[in-house]
Amino acid sequence: MSNSGYSRLEDKVAIVTGAGSGIGEAAARTFAKEGASVVLVGRREAPLRSNAEAIVKTGGEAITVAADVSSSGDVDRVVAETLHRFGRIDCVFNNAGIQGNGGPIVEMKEASFDELIAINLKGPWLLTRAALRSMLDGGQGGAIVNTSSFLSTGATAGTSVYSASKAGLDAMIRAVALEVGDKGIRINNVNPGVIDTPMLRAHGEEVIPPLAARAALGRIGTPQDVANAAVWLCTDEARFITGQSLLVDGGFTIPGPR
Repeated sequence: MSNSGYSRLEDKVAIVTGAGSGIGEAAARTFAKEGASVVLVGRREAPLRSNAEAIVKTGGEAITVAADVSSSGDVDRVVAETLHRFGRIDCVFNNAGIQGNGGPIVEMKEASFDELIAINLKGPWLLTRAALRSMLDGGQGGAIVNTSSFLSTGATAGTSVYSASKAGLDAMIRAVALEVGDKGIRINNVNPGVIDTPMLRAHGEEVIPPLAARAALGRIGTPQDVANAAVWLCTDEARFITGQSLLVDGGFTIPGPR
């Protein structure tokens, strides 16, 4: 049931990965505020439970599933538990991701490449595949959103694998959109710019002011900024949008002389 007067996703069921912190945490709460029952997925149980409890306390409905999105067995279990509890899947937000151990390509280890691709690209592919099978069987349509990045079409030194993993998501959705669009299923990406998350702050507080100054809006983004866009893409208000990668960057990547 909707818990704050909104009903754009009333009676829908949403899966959110990386739901224990940052963008995923904000998105899970926003899906719930819009009326959806939410399945919170992540590798760490404690933050998932904390977020789910906050949702329930405000009148929403939420369950948690601890899982590694890069494992096909774990992903299948997420879908099975969602169907067991709620009987359907309407929305998926593939948000789980890592920056990994980046750096110059000549210094990177093969294991770092494998980990980044497994979580950032294979993970969304696995859950998209599993969720689509359920959506197609149910015949009710659906919406999938992935967290890509402004770095999918740009780069900074040291992001050769991270940028490639996110560019892969941008390419993936175009093909999938063509495969399932006639079944009423849409798939899109949100491509955040610089967002105030634990991942960003791990680089140190001193990096934030110059990044904020670069953005047209004069600030870095919040997890809620991205969550709002991701949830909107799952509503009927975005019913004619599919196969698109939506920059949510405050004008950070506007090209030209700065």
